[in-house]
Amino acid sequence: MKRSNYFVEGLQGAGKTTFVRRLGERLSDYQVFHEGDYSPVELAWCAYVTEEEYRHVLNSYPSLRKEIMEKTVTEDDRRIICYTQILTDVAGFHKTLEKFEIYNGNLDKESFENVIFERFGKWRGEGQIFECSIFQNIIENQMLYLMMEEEEILDFYRRLKNVLGDKPYQIIYLDVEDIPGAIEVIRKERADENGNEVWFPLMIKYLEESPYGKKHGTMGLEGLLVHLERRKAIEHRLMEEVFKEKGIIVKSFHGFGDFEVPIQPLPLSQ
Repeated sequence: MKRSNYFVEGLQGAGKTTFVRRLGERLSDYQVFHEGDYSPVELAWCAYVTEEEYRHVLNSYPSLRKEIMEKTVTEDDRRIICYTQILTDVAGFHKTLEKFEIYNGNLDKESFENVIFERFGKWRGEGQIFECSIFQNIIENQMLYLMMEEEEILDFYRRLKNVLGDKPYQIIYLDVEDIPGAIEVIRKERADENGNEVWFPLMIKYLEESPYGKKHGTMGLEGLLVHLERRKAIEHRLMEEVFKEKGIIVKSFHGFGDFEVPIQPLPLSQ
């Protein structure tokens, strides 16, 4: 029998990175994909470019040519550049490559969905563990940039489930009960050596400058918490209505306790 694949999901602060690391330690023969890695399904923090666009990037940043080529994977007629893994102070590099991501409203709804369906359709993996590769980044883009309603998002995932068909996978959802507490933990964790917050200001800017944030006046911590509550409700519906036989909900105690790490397919449970 084929080994199952695991998609680890949950809100920011749920402890996905820690959980993925521990699950990878338990399943030491599995391949682990974190955000920003080259992944057969996910494209977060990666530029998705044509051959012509790729040549333009190489010519625009000759001093980074070697690093760009080392962080590039070719898929058919596309190049995937894991550009956030390139550490550089070359002005404008990361901002330029960000425009080639499939997220942040860079693609219209139809084009975005086509890319997602194509990649999950071609995927034939087994024995793989993915960090936030099926919910988080897709849903954030759908909510904040494509301005999709809840039922539209659920319909998208019903179609994605059909694309996945009988492929072996399980979604492990880390459920955050105390969202403010979880955000407070990662605000402290994701700070620089001087204690200056790094993640939180960027997250607030991402939210406030999105089409949804501008339309609804979503601002600051309060706006972030409202958004995450709304996203959590959608993700719970996905787990309960769409992926029930493919999912398990695990209570997250990130920053407050420890994890049980299930490695066998289990029915959906709280």
